[in-house]
Amino acid sequence: MNSSNTILNVDLISLSRKNIVYNPTDLTDTAGKTNIIATTYNSGFPLSHDTYNGMYAASDGNIYYVLCSESISEGGKMYAFNPATNKIIFCGDLTEICGEKGLNTIPQGKSHVVFIENDKKLFFATHIGYYTYDNGMEIKGIPPDGYKEYPGGHLLCYDLETKEFKNLCTAPEKEGVLTMNMDVQRDLIYGITWPKGYFFRYDLKKNEMKNFGLVSSDGENGIGENFRALCRSIAINPDDGTVYFSISEGRIVCCKVGSDQLEVINEEDLKKDYFGCYNPSSPGHMGYNWRQIFWYAPHKCFYGVHGNSGYLFRFTTHDNKIDLITRLTSIPSQRSGMYDQFTYGYLGFALGPDQRTIFYLTGAPMYENGMRVIGKLNSVKGEAKGLEHLHLVTYDLIDHKYQDYGSILFNNGESPLYVNSIAVGLDGKIYFMGRITENGSTRIDLISIHNPLFPEA
Repeated sequence: MNSSNTILNVDLISLSRKNIVYNPTDLTDTAGKTNIIATTYNSGFPLSHDTYNGMYAASDGNIYYVLCSESISEGGKMYAFNPATNKIIFCGDLTEICGEKGLNTIPQGKSHVVFIENDKKLFFATHIGYYTYDNGMEIKGIPPDGYKEYPGGHLLCYDLETKEFKNLCTAPEKEGVLTMNMDVQRDLIYGITWPKGYFFRYDLKKNEMKNFGLVSSDGENGIGENFRALCRSIAINPDDGTVYFSISEGRIVCCKVGSDQLEVINEEDLKKDYFGCYNPSSPGHMGYNWRQIFWYAPHKCFYGVHGNSGYLFRFTTHDNKIDLITRLTSIPSQRSGMYDQFTYGYLGFALGPDQRTIFYLTGAPMYENGMRVIGKLNSVKGEAKGLEHLHLVTYDLIDHKYQDYGSILFNNGESPLYVNSIAVGLDGKIYFMGRITENGSTRIDLISIHNPLFPEA
């Protein structure tokens, strides 16, 4: 029996109760390597739920992160971890920071964006965490008796020196902020809202909001042919300030500095056979959207990853050209030839402090009795359809070297689950958030591993 081509369909809930064993000697060429052992932390927030992005390694040495909440009564919390003292500091409650404590509105449950640092300040945004489900789809939560509708996500600023928050503005149309990036040279913040997908620009100096309207049909609020998965990462060229984002059909849209118009790039798109074949109006995947992307100054281009396929690509803006580089998925995933189980792809993709190494936290298939375990294939939600082992993969942009460092495990042999964040610290550790089961209960919390490229102390 060829284990890499045999599939066992199981329900995700029942799978989580099984002890699935990872056998590296059968499935990867990392046999003989020691597994990466992860350290867990307890922030003291029992309601914490899956976090997407929402963390940053700041210049003050701290790791800042948000633990999300799906509760109707309690919002997300922001924390700082100090590696020097090994202590966690509570920074604030998102709902209270936004001035909405005691108003009985649906709370600010999440921060879905990567923090941006500028002038010793962190800029980020809030998102709704309380949902109503309609035919398996997440929609904005319908307020129960005694509660008011969600007031919209906020753009926020946190001063690293004074430890004070500033509430900048509210997102258009009372939507949550799904995606955000900042042009730090021009003090312009750009974002995409959820669920409908309004693209906006906020001028920090002028305190001025510009709503460009819907960018991809009716976004994730759409029904049938009007549904479109929304882009999770906005790209900004710091040299000229041009902003780029993708849409699920594969087209790339840009907004130039000083312009109030969005333009579609006609010379190139992301609709590549290597990425797979997608119906953009079908839920449960990101289509041809890029998943995560960043500007790389030495090469004057962007590097990004396509979520479902895990392909690393380069986007050069002087000629609007996309070049595929390599598949960044784990070696077990490459050998199986299958997509990873997290259908939107993994968000733990970032450039390291050495300014040459991409760090990627991605999945590896689990096997039971020689058969690959996958979850249900008919889910319409962009979530994990089955459990996977977590691997650390790096790619050197100078030497063009790929490395899979193998499976990340807790001391009890279990894998961190639902990992979609990353912060590469200067202290020689890599931080992320994921599901941790301890003493019979499961929470989302901070996790760290040693950076294999960092000299041992």
